[in-house]
Amino acid sequence: MDTGDVFDPNCPTRVVLDRIGDKWSVLVLLSLTEGPMRFTQLRARIGGVTPKVLTQTLRAMEQDGLVTREVFAEVPPRVEYELTTLGRSLRDPVSVVASWAEEHVGEILSCRAQSA
Repeated sequence: MDTGDVFDPNCPTRVVLDRIGDKWSVLVLLSLTEGPMRFTQLRARIGGVTPKVLTQTLRAMEQDGLVTREVFAEVPPRVEYELTTLGRSLRDPVSVVASWAEEHVGEILSCRAQSA
């Protein structure tokens, strides 16, 4: 399979970069590394995300094959989200970026304050 060229504006690889570069997708992915979660659990874990945005993010991640959605036949219905094999393959790279962000946030904020 052709790996593409991310510098080519017509390369579909850019769609993948958009998905994994989206903060809500990253936070959902990191949350689901702990195992399957319900919508309300995800929303509480992530914090600051509206139900509409979380729904859109989960649908997009499901469409991209990163997340599965399982509906349980209960009253009321229970829905759980879980990372797919493809989604789990992103855990390590995303975790490295998240760790880097946590480690360097002070420096970034300091630079922003100096340039303001």
